[in-house]
Amino acid sequence: MEGIKLNKDCIPKHVAIIMDGNGRWAKEKGEMRIFGHTNGVESVREALTAAGEIGVEFLTLYAFSTENWSRPKEEIDALMDLLVHSISSEIKELNDKGVKLQTIGNIKNLPKSCQKALLNAIDETKHNNKVTLILALSYSSRSEIVSAFKEMIKDIDSKKINSDEINEDIISSYLSTANYPDPELLIRTSGENRVSNFLMWQLAYTELYFTSTLWPDFKKEHFYKAIEDYQSRERRFGKISEQILGND
Repeated sequence: MEGIKLNKDCIPKHVAIIMDGNGRWAKEKGEMRIFGHTNGVESVREALTAAGEIGVEFLTLYAFSTENWSRPKEEIDALMDLLVHSISSEIKELNDKGVKLQTIGNIKNLPKSCQKALLNAIDETKHNNKVTLILALSYSSRSEIVSAFKEMIKDIDSKKINSDEINEDIISSYLSTANYPDPELLIRTSGENRVSNFLMWQLAYTELYFTSTLWPDFKKEHFYKAIEDYQSRERRFGKISEQILGND
């Protein structure tokens, strides 16, 4: 962390990352796209290690969106094989680092082998409590919100809740992230400046950090730099600076 100074009293509890740029990284090196995805696994390790070292409690990674299913079949097949291998081979390290694995998204759309590997890893790491690693797989924020409203309508019809009671907390409780705090920081790599259908409800007051670094080149120091930038900002939540500072 040479040259980077972090305030240990101002570490975000939850950091989300859109891991972008694997394909471009591979193309720059004259390789197939899967080469970038494979090398991106090391960046996941780096980000997870960095999060654990400074006290980030939740790390959510946008690993595969519903839109990604439209990619060429050979790339999807290779990605799914990589996912199974990576998850299966990382269980010991996750346990050693105190990492609990969780997922959000429509996991039932994944191949059976992926589902089996995920469920096994989730079970094997369920007692860990240092960092919760949340993989967003076959995930769509719009679909998540639609599903939440459908479930609410069912509960209204069955008298479990009253429509007059619905507020932001009620809506949040129907989302797949109900058991996690909203992210304080979102990092997106590769120079793209958009959220791409990721945690749109949850990102309402999240600080956004965009970097041109391609995901396979993203290392611990890049994670720390994003945290340093986050700490330089004033989070007002609609208030004015004087209120935040206690001078009003």
